[in-house]
Amino acid sequence: MKNFKYINSCQVSGSKNLKKIVSLGNIPFVNDTHKIGSNDIMTISAPLELHYCPKSKLVQLNIEVDKKILFPKSYPYTSSTTKILRDNFSQLRKQVDKNNFLKKNDLIIDIGSNDGNLLSNFNDEYRVLGVTPENVGKIAIKRGIPTIIDYFDNSVVKKINKKYGKAKVITATNVFAHITEVKKLIKNIKKCLVHNGVFISESHYLLPLIETNQYDTIYHEHLRYYSLTSLNYLLSKYQLEIFKAERIDTHGGSIRVYAARKNIYKIDSSVKKIKKIEKNLEKKLFDFKDRILDSKIKFYNLLSRLYKNKKNLKIAGISAPSRSTTLINYLGLDENIIEYIFEIKGSKKIGMYLPGTKIKIVEEKIQNLKKYNYLLIFSWHIKKDLIKVLRKKGYNGKFIIPLPKPRII
Repeated sequence: MKNFKYINSCQVSGSKNLKKIVSLGNIPFVNDTHKIGSNDIMTISAPLELHYCPKSKLVQLNIEVDKKILFPKSYPYTSSTTKILRDNFSQLRKQVDKNNFLKKNDLIIDIGSNDGNLLSNFNDEYRVLGVTPENVGKIAIKRGIPTIIDYFDNSVVKKINKKYGKAKVITATNVFAHITEVKKLIKNIKKCLVHNGVFISESHYLLPLIETNQYDTIYHEHLRYYSLTSLNYLLSKYQLEIFKAERIDTHGGSIRVYAARKNIYKIDSSVKKIKKIEKNLEKKLFDFKDRILDSKIKFYNLLSRLYKNKKNLKIAGISAPSRSTTLINYLGLDENIIEYIFEIKGSKKIGMYLPGTKIKIVEEKIQNLKKYNYLLIFSWHIKKDLIKVLRKKGYNGKFIIPLPKPRII
């Protein structure tokens, strides 16, 4: 059964002049997990390629997967379990206050609000409303954050405007690249914003993705990979302009942009500054393929040295973010190399196999970690914090860092 369709034109400009950057082969969907011990562990996989549009400067996937498969009601991701995201949303609240975007009792809407992590920073003096299609939104409701469990489509927008009125701020953090019909999304955002309202988007930033070799963040949920230039191209088609931009640390390097209807806010110097560093982006894009292959070969060489020089070698994984599915399946690793992946207590991935493998995801317990000489860190972009915590818990082994360059520390 085919669960995807090929994309033959740019999702922003409509141009068919797309240039292939890299192919990672057939990779399983990152949330297609199966319970440990299940007889049926057949996972769904699909081609994973990046293509580039010279007109819009957008980088996008070559296929579009049915959103009901990628984002089922049982979607396992919860943003509150990640400290870097909690800190990021706290910092976002400070930025909103500093720029006086909201006044008391103004409405802020978060699209793809998940468990209410972002809005929990705003519900003290502002009206808040989350919109998310997954059942994880019920967690937000229990936390006292009003949440509509549905897609942010035209019918939902009409209900919001009628019941709550229009919003002064709308946020979309790490979801703007996930939504298939991005043009309809922007139209609906405009319908829901007051005239001087602000749209704040956070997306995985294309520049650090290619500079630090983050091919592991390429998966089917991420339809588009944005630069400031491509975001500006997209939003300007709907008479929205980016008036402020920031580089932030989430997901290995993201970009936060503030947009509004044209000529409402003065353009901040940050926009010009970031556009300037993107001038050589195109050349770096077409070097990306070679650097991915080089990294793969170096990882194999590292493993070969370990197996050659170390008796009783035991390797486990630490943390199972979505990126681990791409990394493990692209490298062809299996349970013969990585017996377990340890996840923090509370993760919905515990008790599952990693997609495409029979590697078991189990709860992290220090007595079990100590059985392994090496831990492969999949959330390598926050390795310093992870290593510090694990050392404090008493783990004395070594760590394998897979990217940007495979190494042991």
